[in-house]
Amino acid sequence: MKKLEGKVAIITGSSRGIGKEIAIRLAQSGAKVVINYSHSREKAEEVINQIQQQGGEATAIQADISQVEQIQQLVTASVEQYGQLDILVSNAGVEHFGKLEEITPQDFERVFSVNVAGQLFATQAATPYLRSGGRIVLTSSVSARIAVFYHTLYAASKAAVSAMVLNLAPELGERGITINAIAPGGTATDMAQENAKFYTHPALQNVSADAVLKSMTSLQRLAQPQEIAATVAFLVSDDASYITGSTLAVNGGMF
Repeated sequence: MKKLEGKVAIITGSSRGIGKEIAIRLAQSGAKVVINYSHSREKAEEVINQIQQQGGEATAIQADISQVEQIQQLVTASVEQYGQLDILVSNAGVEHFGKLEEITPQDFERVFSVNVAGQLFATQAATPYLRSGGRIVLTSSVSARIAVFYHTLYAASKAAVSAMVLNLAPELGERGITINAIAPGGTATDMAQENAKFYTHPALQNVSADAVLKSMTSLQRLAQPQEIAATVAFLVSDDASYITGSTLAVNGGMF
């Protein structure tokens, strides 16, 4: 079913990982999608080719989400390309692990400029173009509610996202726009593979990181990126018209 037929969606950080699968899923649902990338035009083009092979429509626009001016240019260029904007999915983010005494002001700026400021200003830039029925989905994380060694800076940035959607909901609700966040748990992406070892307790360094993560979920496995994308597709559809201000856990029953 083409539930998003006639809609235009921007997905930040969508040349790889979860963002890529979100873009593909929304295109399959009928939306015209804007693939945002920071560095790799080649990977963005691969996503476009995949979407086009399935009969969808997409374009790629470069923008560094840590730079407010580039966020504004991304939104403006998207509207110029397609004449409208209906959906913003703010997926771009950066990871960080570090002991308290090792965190620097530069670390704070790098993480919060993308994970918090980038999502806030993407929302700000997109909102003037959204009509009643517009949808915004930001990206929080299971890390906002569980403790992981040396993950303080990242977790704090993701907790801020959940607070953001909760407080923006009544403001945007006056215009008929919903805003929610997803909070994924462990997901089988290249970024997760790079960082999985950091999620284990220091005393469990000889145990597979994948095994530890799987042992913490009711479904006893990592999520597939397509499963996260399916949740986003629901939140941006008419089926989720009465959901706003919420952070939806997509974590396999993590405990």
